[in-house]
Amino acid sequence: MSLESVISKIEAQQKGKENTAAFMVGEQLKDICRESEMVADLVNKDLDVSEMSIVHAEKKIKEYADKQQKQGSCVCVPPNVAEDIIRKFYGIPAKDIKSVSKPMASETKAFSLLDLI
Repeated sequence: MSLESVISKIEAQQKGKENTAAFMVGEQLKDICRESEMVADLVNKDLDVSEMSIVHAEKKIKEYADKQQKQGSCVCVPPNVAEDIIRKFYGIPAKDIKSVSKPMASETKAFSLLDLI
């Protein structure tokens, strides 16, 4: 599977959900999928299961937010916490700087010394 395939699936799930929490989960999930082919493949398979949609992932983040609400009606879930929840939901290993694989081939650009001149 390719990064383009998983991005297409995420974007299909985002359609009609612009400016919502589920849409933002999709954006964060795209960033996570760009880490490696292994991650993209894992998520690509998961997105074929309706219970693994970005809407369901967003519900997990909302569950966390609801537990944090002490007073008032506003709760913030920091991006790193949301990422951890998304990773757990899709079974993606925690990001380890030492073990992050090389960038996807589609994201690398070859250049020569002439490009620098």
